[in-house]
Amino acid sequence: MREFRRVLVNTGLANITTSYLWFALTFWVYLETRSVLATSIIGGGYMLLLAVCGLAFGVIVDRHHKKAVMVASAVVTLAAYLLAGVVYLLFDRRSLLDWGGPAFWLFAVTILIGGVVESLRNIALSTTVTLLVPDAERDRANGLVGTVMGLSFLVTSVFSGLSIGHLGMGWTLVLAIALTALALVDLLFVAIPEDALAHDPALAGKVIDVSGAMRVIRSVPGLLALVLFTTFNNLIGGVFVALMDPYGLTLFSVSMWGIVLGVTSLGFILGGLVVARRGLGARPLRTLMLANLAVALLGMGFAAREWAWLYALGIFVFMCISPVAEAAEQTLLQRVVPYSHQGRVFGFAQSLEAAASPVTAFVIGPIAQFGIIPWMRSPEGRDALGWLVGEGQARGMAVVFMGASLIMLVATVLAMLSRPYRLLGEAYAAAPPPTRPVSEGV
Repeated sequence: MREFRRVLVNTGLANITTSYLWFALTFWVYLETRSVLATSIIGGGYMLLLAVCGLAFGVIVDRHHKKAVMVASAVVTLAAYLLAGVVYLLFDRRSLLDWGGPAFWLFAVTILIGGVVESLRNIALSTTVTLLVPDAERDRANGLVGTVMGLSFLVTSVFSGLSIGHLGMGWTLVLAIALTALALVDLLFVAIPEDALAHDPALAGKVIDVSGAMRVIRSVPGLLALVLFTTFNNLIGGVFVALMDPYGLTLFSVSMWGIVLGVTSLGFILGGLVVARRGLGARPLRTLMLANLAVALLGMGFAAREWAWLYALGIFVFMCISPVAEAAEQTLLQRVVPYSHQGRVFGFAQSLEAAASPVTAFVIGPIAQFGIIPWMRSPEGRDALGWLVGEGQARGMAVVFMGASLIMLVATVLAMLSRPYRLLGEAYAAAPPPTRPVSEGV
């Protein structure tokens, strides 16, 4: 557990940096262009890159020592941010802010690539929990992961808004580069005991291994249904990827919005600490589904009126629930999936789930920008749905939130009544801890 906590703190530092720059980029783009379409394309593009790279990332994690994977990820991320800095210096402000021009997209995509490659560390971290933490303590360890990620969100959401509001994009990028370099240097002194690799001979010469991941997923009754369910939920989640920041920036200034995100992210820390202390119980799958029900109900209400306090309260409750759901899914997979295949299964699940969000984000951005938002500002729209969502300049986005959450609610109820849900719960209860290499020394 000592080694695990050290790895977790370093990964938290890396995630702080990535999130800091990611939030800053999103805020900067929306404030300078006032385009929901631009922010939805950036958000969708990030998820699309995650989807494309997740399969390869899983193979990399399964084939190499976990520390080597994390170091390589940090080096590539640092190189990407340095390149983004060069682009920022080479082009003038007008070119960088022309989101229809090449300079804008070169700058944005370079930052996105750095963030996506850093996500390789999260796949490695999930397998490190299996490597270093005894089975009976993994739910609590996953709760600690949620706590650290929540702390990262708290720090970055506050400082991203303040940074863009007071320092601008240039100095924000300088700080991100410095933090990335610091995390890399610190990582070199982090020990991850792993004397042996649980090699799968089928991996030889492969860049991706979809068949290997699918073979393991299909071997566990109900697991494929869970992956498809979470993929569908991420499809719905693309709505929030595209619209949550624009909605928040409608209610708050950029600096205040960053502070709101930071304060509400205390819920993420609270939820993670509860899991770290109390665990998830004997049925993490049931916990996961109940968390999804709560999120769906929450999404139907947190934008019902254009009240800043209601939106902030809804985000806080959502933050409390998120680490519970994430820890439940991680704990379940760490039990039922063999250690030698966990990188590929985590990577495959990440790819499917991430691929879903861009579809919705790319679609909902134009629909909201040119259809629903203008319609809700018209007398016809206000007459039709004003009774449900009230009045205000962001009522179109509120309608989209409600519709997406209703779909999620129905899907979750149907999933809990299904046969795969029962079979997977039984498979988890019957599964022994996965075989893993013996970890001794440094």
